[in-house]
Amino acid sequence: MNPSCNIVTIGGGSGQFALLSGLRNLERVAVSAVVSMVDSGGSTGRLRDELGILPPGDILKCILALSPHQEIARHILLKRFQCDRRLKGHNAGNMLLTMLGRYTGSFPTGVRALAEILDVRGSILPVTLSRATLVAELTDGSRVFGESAIDMPRGHQREKIRSVFLVPHHSSEITLYPPVLDAIARADVIILGPGDLFTSIIPNLIVPGLNEALGACRAIILYVINIMTKYGETHNFNAVDFVRILEEHAGRPIDGVIYNSGRPADELLARYRAQKAELVRLNPSDPHWKGHRIYSDDLLETSGGVIRHDPNKLARLVSKIFEQELRCNDL
Repeated sequence: MNPSCNIVTIGGGSGQFALLSGLRNLERVAVSAVVSMVDSGGSTGRLRDELGILPPGDILKCILALSPHQEIARHILLKRFQCDRRLKGHNAGNMLLTMLGRYTGSFPTGVRALAEILDVRGSILPVTLSRATLVAELTDGSRVFGESAIDMPRGHQREKIRSVFLVPHHSSEITLYPPVLDAIARADVIILGPGDLFTSIIPNLIVPGLNEALGACRAIILYVINIMTKYGETHNFNAVDFVRILEEHAGRPIDGVIYNSGRPADELLARYRAQKAELVRLNPSDPHWKGHRIYSDDLLETSGGVIRHDPNKLARLVSKIFEQELRCNDL
């Protein structure tokens, strides 16, 4: 049976993993995940620096999310080596993706090969094959280099992020991976987020050509707003702040937002507050929402003391949106 809805997700990190884990279970849906290529921390950062490869970490998360063998695959592929000096700290999945890409001579071919092994439902597309470093310019004029440094501010104070941009490593320009254009052109729905605004979502939007493609597409564009703010990136942001900055980088208004209306336990919120993170607030009467649709529900998952989007709750709400906006039945 042909799919009723073509979905493109744009993001990276654990937020995109949660979204894709839920979308995988929807019937008659074709999913294409567009993934940020600026991850610079941990095993991924070491491989990127030592071997000059594209970062595999966020791609690996998407492969695992879209695999029906997710649980056992996560247990094996996220296991970190401990014995060998060179391998210590790397996980098996990053190493496998690296070797597949090198053997085939193409990072996307290596991605497709691992996706084939794990029976992935959907396609996973790096937003660019150009190697680049993410740079944040702060309001005091200073600059922070690298996704991991932006993501983990040092000390108890840091100026706000004014803008982010990409610096290419070995060429004069950064180019969009052409299959991304095809996926966006075919899309019925494009979902941005959830994920860190400046280090997971915007790095996709600032790849030249992507916001032009969004401007020309026929798809409904939705944004999954984060549940919590993040110190060093979105400190003191409300929902409008997230959307305003996203739209500036997308080069066009979005059509709607997906917002969590659930509230975590006060004890858990207090632990987050100690890390300068607050629950994101949305005021539906704010004039910014004119022309935007707001889709809200309890989307919380808090097991393990971590506040995140529940994949199944998120997928159920997305399915309702499809039925309402696109009349995509039997999902």
